[in-house]
Amino acid sequence: MVSQTAAPPPPVSSAFSPAKDTPAAAPVHAPGELAALAARHGLTVSGARPSLPAYIRQLWGRRHFIAAFATAKLTAQYSQAKLGQIWQIMTPLLNATVYYFIFGVLMNTKSGVEDFVPFLVTGVFIWTFTSSSITAGTRAISGNIGLVRALHFPRASLPVALALQQLQQLLFSLGALTLILLVFGQYPRPSWPLAIPALALQAVFNTGVSMTVARLTAKTPDIAQLTPFVLRTWMYSSGVMWSLDHLLKGDRVPHAVMVALEYNPAALYINLMRYALIDSYTWAQLPPLPWAVAAGWALLCGVAGFVYFWKAEETYGRG
Repeated sequence: MVSQTAAPPPPVSSAFSPAKDTPAAAPVHAPGELAALAARHGLTVSGARPSLPAYIRQLWGRRHFIAAFATAKLTAQYSQAKLGQIWQIMTPLLNATVYYFIFGVLMNTKSGVEDFVPFLVTGVFIWTFTSSSITAGTRAISGNIGLVRALHFPRASLPVALALQQLQQLLFSLGALTLILLVFGQYPRPSWPLAIPALALQAVFNTGVSMTVARLTAKTPDIAQLTPFVLRTWMYSSGVMWSLDHLLKGDRVPHAVMVALEYNPAALYINLMRYALIDSYTWAQLPPLPWAVAAGWALLCGVAGFVYFWKAEETYGRG
């Protein structure tokens, strides 16, 4: 009887060696090596904040988009109303009418103020420019969040475009203001061209403040709910419906409060426009160095607001 012995298993082929079947582990790179690798291939961090000069160049490159966006917003603002763009003129006129009866007639703030109707209407129109710009700034990011998340562009384009929209609306309304001035005997005079630099300085100031509130409300939306109360208080302290010059006469108001009210930027821009357009509003009713202070406010708020907004560029639309 022949015994059968099991044959030994065949040798494992080197082709099936576990060492060859196991995929090679990915090399581990230090953060510095990854940064160098990305730089070598021209890769950048998605959504990273550019340098300030590069950001300004990007914003300038979007100037056509900013102008088109502002015009489209202005056109669409009253598209559902039957009177359409006429409301751009009617809204400040109705406000001025209400203020005239409440403050001018009932509270008799027109007493001692020459040319009270041109005085009041100029104040209402110019104040509306500032308040509307700031209110629009509170919605610059939250009101365009889909655009912010979908496209890559300098986010400052949005508050700048909305401020430009309010400037376009003001320029459209100045025709009505001019007509009112003519009806009440305020004819063109050499000081009228001073309205151009006054409006330019106010536009820069408004844009800077609008960019500041745009960043604040993007992070803390509740600020938008407080803005109307702040603006209303600011309006009452800016001499829109009454003359600060008459109010501050005598010793009823402390000197520090008087200086703060006189150099309040909203009051300053309103009074510069009144000086430019109204015969009876003289240089003596303005505080010392009004143009220098108005330019200082525009430069300070314009530059500071722009830099403040730029510093949070990479955070808009996230979270």
